[in-house]
This record gives sequence, structure tokens and C-alpha cells, in this order.
Amino acid sequence: MEMGRDLALLAPELTLAAAAMLMIVAEMFRAARLVLAIGLAGLAAATLLTLPMLSVDATVFGGTYRIDLISGWAKLILLPGTALSLLLVRAEITGRPREGSVQSLVVLVTLGALMLSGAGDMMVVVIGVVLTGLGSFALVAWPRDDAATEAAMKYLVFGAVTGSVMIYGLTFWFGGTGSTLFSELGQLQGQTLVTIAGLIAIIVGLGYKGSLVPFHFWAPDAYQGAPVSIAAYLSVITKAAAFFAFAQVLRDLPRDGGWPLALAVIAAATMTYGYLAALVQTNLVRLIAYSSVAQSGYFLMGVVALGASGFAVPGILVFAAAYVAMNLGAFAVVLLAGRDLGDLEGFGRTRPWLGAAMVVFLLSLTGIPPLFGFVGKFYLLSAAVEAGYLWLAIIGVLNSVLALGVYLRLMVPMYRTSSTEHPSEVGAVLTQGTVVVTVLATLLIGLAAGILPGP
Repeated sequence: MEMGRDLALLAPELTLAAAAMLMIVAEMFRAARLVLAIGLAGLAAATLLTLPMLSVDATVFGGTYRIDLISGWAKLILLPGTALSLLLVRAEITGRPREGSVQSLVVLVTLGALMLSGAGDMMVVVIGVVLTGLGSFALVAWPRDDAATEAAMKYLVFGAVTGSVMIYGLTFWFGGTGSTLFSELGQLQGQTLVTIAGLIAIIVGLGYKGSLVPFHFWAPDAYQGAPVSIAAYLSVITKAAAFFAFAQVLRDLPRDGGWPLALAVIAAATMTYGYLAALVQTNLVRLIAYSSVAQSGYFLMGVVALGASGFAVPGILVFAAAYVAMNLGAFAVVLLAGRDLGDLEGFGRTRPWLGAAMVVFLLSLTGIPPLFGFVGKFYLLSAAVEAGYLWLAIIGVLNSVLALGVYLRLMVPMYRTSSTEHPSEVGAVLTQGTVVVTVLATLLIGLAAGILPGP
């Protein structure tokens, strides 16, 4: 009976795993369209199976995996985000070799992201990091050119080192509690050195996955070397999963170990460095990559407030949903416009509705009301203030002003008079469809914030 219950609660994950296996089989016959159809069907089925479980608060397999508010909403964010990413992948690389393999890897990486989002055990986090990492390395390397190969190697080496540090450091928590379950971390009360050792390990391992400063160095190169659709996918799905994992791990860790202050300092550094670095970029993908680094600092504000504010978990979830919509949308426009900042010259004049959509995404990333991004940042800033970190909230607000300066570098050129032509692209229908979905989410969900999880 217990096994049957556990498997029933894991129906979304098992459905996605089955879809991934079928995609691999279909790719053996080089049936790229069938691979895509199976992937989209599996993602849709897993999403529907998640809906009845949003009110469930349980664990499976001895507490190693959690079915709760975080993991439930994580699926509703990550699964549709992956479906939109698959459409972008199809639009960008249709007809090219190993197209189906790329789509299969995307779904498998998302399966790893779901494991991170529901992790209740140290080993599940390790497996999630490995599964998302191995697939991501291959996705970045897919073009097989010098830039992609270099980026994938940096990504791989950085991932191997940070993963090793994380595994080693987690042994301290195991030694201090006698268990690999995160629910037992309360036993570390008073064991300051052990708490710090394990915390450093988690910050290194998940901070790399979430591209926190100073573990972010792989991100700009990986995004630039990978196809735009893969950069879009990595910038939202694996990043959001890292912060869901942070929430699952640290909500059980005693706050008297000083970890909230350490993470607050990292959050402030990440926000500030990300936007300052973005200010000097000329490559559009690298600019958005550094912007993505800065957004990680806002995610971390919610993690800092875990256990001290009712806005913490809802803030992480709402901002993740907003971030997936607006960042995927921004990358979809980049896919249509071009990789360099100069490619945006006159884009808003020649492609008016796409230019308007890009403005919406950038203003939402800044945190301008009443857009979706504003709602997420409002939750996170409220969490920081309620947790006693007013200074961090002030830095977050100031960095939003800096963000506007960054994004004006994209918005202003779009409406200059230019002789640059922006013809209709191959795969434009799928890409423009993605833009439509994401811009509607960015515009409308912010106005209907009452449907989102709250404190």
C-alpha cells in the first residue's frame, strides 16, 4: 500500500520520465516531429497530473522526496516553461542533425530539475545536480564549433569542481545528524562549525547551478556558445530549480548558524555585479546572461527570509513564474532579432509588436508595476524587510534602478531610425507563438496576482 501511494504521488515525474524514454526511442528512427510531439504531450500530461496535488503535503520513499507547496508549484512553472523551450529549440534547429537528441536532453534535464525542486534528502540533491548538469553540458556543446566547445568545457569543469565540493561538504551534515534527510537538520542546533561546513557546500553546489556570484563565471560563456534556445532554457529552468532546492534544504536549517546574513551578502553582491557587468556588454546574449546573474540575487532574497517571513516561499515561487515567462520571452525576441546589440537597431520600427513585447519583458525584469516581474519582486522585497534585512531590500530597489539603465541600452536602439532589415525568419511561427504566450503571462498574471500562492 505504501509503495502504491508513493508511486501515485510521483505520477507527474514518472510520466515525464516515460516521455523522455519514448523520445529517445523515437530519435533512434530520426523522427524529430514525433520526438517533439511526445515531449509536449508528456509535459502537458505531467502538468495536468500536478494540479490535484497542489494541496498535498507529504513525502515519499522514507522522506527522501517531498510532495508539497514548493514542489507542486515548481512543476507548474518548470513544465510549461520546458514546453515553450522545446518550441524555441524546434524553431532554431529544425532539420539539423541530432535535433531529436537535443529535445530529449531538454526533457531529461527538466526531470533533474523536478528532483531538485522536491528534494528531501542530500542524495536526491546530488542526483538532481548531476542529472541537470550532464544534460546541460551536452546541450551547450551541441553546435560543435569552437565557441560551444570552449563554453561546454568551462561549464563541465566548473560543474565537476563545485559538485565535488558539495558532495564532500554534505558529509559534515550527515555526520552531525546521522541522517541524509533534510528534515533532520534541526539536530544541528548548536553545532555551528558543522552547520557552516555543510552550508558552504550547498552554496557552492547550488550557487553554481543558480549562477550566484562568485560561481557565475560559466554562465555568460555557456549562454553565448550555446544555441539561443538552449541559452533561454538554461537561464530559466535549471536556475529556478536551484532556488527551489535552496528553499527545500535551508527551510529546515537552524537560523542561528548565521547563514541568512552570509546569503544576504551574496545576494547583494550578485545583484550589483550582474547589472554592472551587463552595462558594458555589446553581445546581446551576454548582456542578458549577466542580467540573469543579477536576477539570481533577487531569488536569494527569498531564501534569506526562509523561516522568518511568510512572504519567503511565495516570493520565490511567484518570482520564478514571472522570471520564466519574461526571460524566455526576451530570448525568443533575441532569436528573431539577432545576437548582437546592433541587431536591435530599428527593430521596434520594422517589427512593431515584437519590439513592444521586448519592452514589456524588459520593464517586467526591471520590476515596473503592474507587470508580473513587479509582483515577484514585491514579494521578495517584503520578505527581506519582514525578516529584518531592510538594507538588503534597499539594495534590491537601487539595483532595480540600475537595471533600468541596463535595459534602456536595448530599448532605445529598437526605436531609432535604421537601415537594418529584419526579415521573417525560419521557425518564426513557433518563436512568435512563444512570444505571444509569454507576453500575455507577463501582462495579465501580474494583474491577477490573487491566484498566486501567498503568505
